[in-house]
Formats: sequence, C-alpha cells, structure tokens
Amino acid sequence: MLSALNGRLSNRLARHFRAAPHRLPAHAPMVSFTFDDAPDSAAGEGASLLEAHGGRGTFYLAGSLIDQPGDHWRGLSNDAIVRLHRDGHEIGCHTFSHLRAVDLDEGALAHEIERNRSHFSAIDPSIRLENFAYPYGLASVWRKPQLARNFHSARGILPGVNSDVIDLQFLRASPLVNREIDISGVDRYFDEAVASGGWLIFYGHDVVDEPSPYGCTPALLRHALQAAERRSMPIVTVAEALRRIGA
Repeated sequence: MLSALNGRLSNRLARHFRAAPHRLPAHAPMVSFTFDDAPDSAAGEGASLLEAHGGRGTFYLAGSLIDQPGDHWRGLSNDAIVRLHRDGHEIGCHTFSHLRAVDLDEGALAHEIERNRSHFSAIDPSIRLENFAYPYGLASVWRKPQLARNFHSARGILPGVNSDVIDLQFLRASPLVNREIDISGVDRYFDEAVASGGWLIFYGHDVVDEPSPYGCTPALLRHALQAAERRSMPIVTVAEALRRIGA
C-alpha cells in the first residue's frame, strides 16, 4: 500500500515539475497515435488502418513482452517489429520488464533501458529507441531528469492536448479506448487541438472488434483517423512531431 501511495504521489508531482519545457510553434495542430505493449492486433489491424490514411504510429514496446501470451492478447512478433520499423512506424521504449518507473531507482531504470535497447538492436540494428512511455502511465518525479538524458520525450496518460508550453518528459495523451471514450469524445479532442493549435496524442493497446478493457475497435480508430483528415491535421509519429516543433 505504501508503494502504491508513493507511486501516485510521485506521478502527481511529476505533472508539475517540468524537466524539459518546450514552447510549441503557433497554431500547428497535429495528431499522433501510439500503442503500448503492442499486441499483435496493433501491429496488424492498427498499423494497416494508419497506413491506409497516410499516417504512421509510435509503438512503445517492452522487450520481455515480445511474442508472449497475455491475459488479453498475444504480443507482436520480432518479424512484426521489423515490418513496422521498415514501413516507417516508430519503435518507442517502455522498460524492458514492463516495470513502473516509480518503482525503480536510477541504476535499475538504467539497466531496464539498456536491456530494452539491446533487445531491439539485436532484432534490427537500425532501430533506435528515442522516445519513452511510462509503463502503466505512472511517471516518476525522481526519474524524469534521468529520462531526459536518455530520450527526447516521455509520454504519460494524463488526458488533454499538448499546447503552449509543454513538458517533453510528461507528454499528455488521451485514451483511444472504447471503455473510456466514444466518437463524440474523440471529436472534442480534435476540436480542442484545432482551437489551441496543439499536439493531440492518443494511446491504446489492441485493435479488434471485441477489444480488451485497454483497446479499441477498428471502427473507433477509423473514426479518429477520418476526424484528422476532415480537419487537415497531419498524422505523425512522436518522433516526427518532435522534429516539427523543433524539439
């Protein structure tokens, strides 16, 4: 219980301690679609839908989950990772063992990052893990400076549009998860991004007709992609978005 309380406190403090503040350029709305833990359906149906709409996604992977069965899905394969990478999708970083950053000291987090980088480099030496996502969405106020030395950005799961001055080590992301949002909610996020000129990031997991509590249907993802097209918002990876804002 104490560990859980400390984790929540550290995550809350991390929202307010800006490890890497960056001002967005004036009115350049864009959207990124990200997938955590990367179920095989995200690399299949999810990636295919993105590509059909001229976009690419960011897949935050933990090496220990690759090609492994889980409670809700099977992890994607090494071959799927290589295909994603070669088709222009971004491979991002979780901790190798999918451990929470709030539970790791500096040495343990460094070890997790190195194991993950070594794992994906062995799959394809051209894969570079440049951006991080906090497993379970829990950021650590103590680990943010360390992550800033290792990654261009770190993404959480605090909903909202990234606008004005953002913290590159605590990027906001909103759920593209059927249990948490419907099409009107998706549209509201897009309208907010257009009005603020901000960077909208969605996160999810599986993409199937009967998704897990953490995933979405192809129909919901397709609606979000069409919403971006109707508003002429570019669909970009996290890495490309950072390039566009000069970060």
